[in-house]
Amino acid sequence: MGGTKKKPLGASSKTAAAGPAGEAKPKEDSQPKKGQGGKPQQKQQKLSVLIEEPQGMKALQSMKAITIQGLARSAGIKISVANAFIKSLEAKGVVKSVGGYSGHRVYEMVRR
Repeated sequence: MGGTKKKPLGASSKTAAAGPAGEAKPKEDSQPKKGQGGKPQQKQQKLSVLIEEPQGMKALQSMKAITIQGLARSAGIKISVANAFIKSLEAKGVVKSVGGYSGHRVYEMVRR
């Protein structure tokens, strides 16, 4: 019942490269590996670590439904920074939670 599986056609060419006792021979690449020399990889765009309150409020004014992910995208900041900013605004009473679930909250500006 539990016999050996039938090998796919591509596996037969791999077994030809195997040495004695079925051990695969390591291939020698002519190209340098990522960690060795070559061009350094380009970094992603720099994201802000902090957000100024006027800049954050300006980004929030244009949003209909305020989410942490939406604020991070529109202001060009990290989600953790956007989360801390919205939590501080919620503590001040500037925004309030109106929906969402499990960390994906939706906020709205409080009318004064």
